[in-house]
This record gives sequence, C-alpha cells and structure tokens, in this order.
Amino acid sequence: MKYKVLLLTSGQPSLNPRLVKEADALSDAGYDVTVLYVYWNDWATKFDALLLQNKKWKAIRVGGDPYQQKTTYFFSRLIHKISRSVIQKTGPVNMLSQTAISRGAYFLTREAKNHKADLYIGHNLGALAAVIKAAEKHHAKSGFDTEDFHRQEVSDDKNSLHFKNVKYLEDKYLSKADYVTSASPQIANAYERLYPGIKPVSILNVFPQDTSVKERGVNNGIIKLFWFSQTIGTNRGLEEVIEALNRLDSDNIELHLLGNSNESIKQLFLNKARTGKQQIFFHEPILADDLISFASQFDIGLASENSTPYNRDICLTNKIFTYLQAGLTIIASDTTAQKAFLNEYPGIGKVYQKNDIQSLTNILSVYQADSELLHNTCAASLKLGREKMNWENENKKFLSLVEKTLN
Repeated sequence: MKYKVLLLTSGQPSLNPRLVKEADALSDAGYDVTVLYVYWNDWATKFDALLLQNKKWKAIRVGGDPYQQKTTYFFSRLIHKISRSVIQKTGPVNMLSQTAISRGAYFLTREAKNHKADLYIGHNLGALAAVIKAAEKHHAKSGFDTEDFHRQEVSDDKNSLHFKNVKYLEDKYLSKADYVTSASPQIANAYERLYPGIKPVSILNVFPQDTSVKERGVNNGIIKLFWFSQTIGTNRGLEEVIEALNRLDSDNIELHLLGNSNESIKQLFLNKARTGKQQIFFHEPILADDLISFASQFDIGLASENSTPYNRDICLTNKIFTYLQAGLTIIASDTTAQKAFLNEYPGIGKVYQKNDIQSLTNILSVYQADSELLHNTCAASLKLGREKMNWENENKKFLSLVEKTLN
C-alpha cells in the first residue's frame, strides 16, 4: 500500500528547506507526496520555479498571488486584515485566530480538506489548524513541525496580540497532532513543558552531505567571514561583528553577507566599517541547493543570534549546519542552544558573549594569528558534518517517526 502524505506550509518551498527535505525523504521512501503552499514574495517564486522542476512530489499553491490570481489574493489579504482587526478588539476567537495568523490559513484549510491522505504534516503556524482539521475530516493522522517556539517568536511580551493568538491556537490544536517535531532540543523541551503529553522529537536543521566540498589547505592570506539569511538587516548581531572588525583594524579580514537587502541597510553597515568599503561584501540570494557550495569559499561562518525574543535563544538555525557541510570554522553567540551545541562539539569553533564586542574581537584575533588552528577547526567542522550532522542521519529519525505514526 502506498501511503499518501500531504505537507502544508503558509510560506513557499524555497523559503522552507525543512519542508523540502521532508517531502524529498518521503518521496524517496515511496510515499505519494503533495505539498500545499502560499505565495510569500517574488524572489521566492522565482526560486520555487527552479526548485520544483525535478521533484518527485507535486506542489500546489493556494491563496492567490498578485499576478495570476489577483482576486483570490485580494480576498485572502482582506480576510487576514479583517481577522486581525477583529481579534485586536475581541481577543483570540475560533476561525478568526487562524486567519489572523496567516494570509493563507483559510485557503490551506479548505484545500487540505479536499485531499484525502493518510498523514497531514504542517510547517509554520498558519498550517497548524489546517492539518488537524483535514486529518479529523478524513480520519487520518497528523504531524506538526515546531521549527520555532512560536508564541515568543516575535516578542516576549505575553500581553501582545501575537503571543495571545499563538497561545490560543497552540492550546487548541497542538496536542491533537499525532506527533510533533522541533528544530532543537531546547524548543522540544519548551513545548513539552507546556504540553507534557506531546513529547516532541528533535529533528535538527541539518543538510544532505555535500561530497563536492573538499578539505581546504592552510590559509595564510585573507580570512573571509560569512553570514546569510533571507534578509540582511539590523538586530542580527551584525553591528557587533562590524565593530569587532573595526577594533581589529586589519585589512586581511573580509565580511561577506548573503540575503535580500536594500541600499539603506547596505549604507548603514558600510558606514559602520571604519576601515573602508572593501571590508564588507553583499551577495544576492541564491538557490538553497547552491548554498553549501557557495559557503565553502569562506573560512569562518558567523551565527550571531540574539537571545531575544526567547525563540532566538533556544533555536538552532540552519546557519550552523550549513557551515558544517561547507567546512567552515563556526563563531557563534552564546545563546542557550548554540552554547550547548558548541560545548558538545568544541572542536568546530568558538562561542562569544553577546553584546561583548571585545569577546568577539579576541576570538577573531586568535584565528587571525593562528592559520593552523583555523585550518584544523575547519577540518573538524567538515568531519562532523560528513559523519554525524547530516540529513542522511537525521532523515532516518524522521522516517521512523512517520512509519511509527502510520502503523
């Protein structure tokens, strides 16, 4: 019997590598897989077109878009706006809480109910209610991925509308899922404390092994730092990185940033760099499949996360695991999750104290002065990615969970 699995996200495939990895893994394991997703932005749409060309699974976009399905898109935005306006006055309430959390939530629910599947898996909070409702309609199983600690993803203010609305949705639906996964042990623990019955399984944000990346030689030249995200902006720890480089006052270290950015952000960061504009380089977004290869040209990967809101303190982003596959030395801020990870694997890099620029400066100085140490740390990082921290290993945990849920 070929099981049918429906995966849902309130974003786009190219913005959700966890969903893509799960869809690929399920397809390769013989499941009949369909993905429902929602338009988010233009550049992701461009990458979706490339990403979806050679996939075994089917992808269906719902909720309209500004170009081809303008009417549906207009009504989806209107529903979202009205829902937010109402619950600001009334507080969280039934269907309005769902449509207030995501523009595409109503359309995901409607479409999911039209697909009879054996398992419904939700990614992103806008898909939570949809997978539960569809599974209940078809007497099927459901799973939900808590990549983030959603109620404190935006703010730590427990009186905020976001916190109250997310809490309402999680209280109502999360315990109904047949399984829950989390992107870090700390997020899993946080949800288990809230809902002792769900026992989330930690599935790390690792990537498939990239055997094209080779161990590098000793670098006696320019040291290249690398950071990436969907968007380059403030409050990501980059200001501290630039100030640390200013204190080093060296012309043999470069900072490379990859992601969407506007001219004002570029100018802001360039102005902060006292040693000249050549110190910072900006790169446009690339396909997720090309990220590890692109990253492998650099020496040090930066994971400069802040600790607020609370989600940032307990998440393990895909940065660290990208750097491992690319064979980069990792310099990470001392968030709870990152500190625990680097304490477990100390050979792959160092942790600096957030908001302590001298702490970061000192670490950069160590690697700047000792090219052999930098080389050995890069090699240890690549080795850990090859042997343990990869999707080939984590994938087994995920497929085992799915099989157990269905059987």
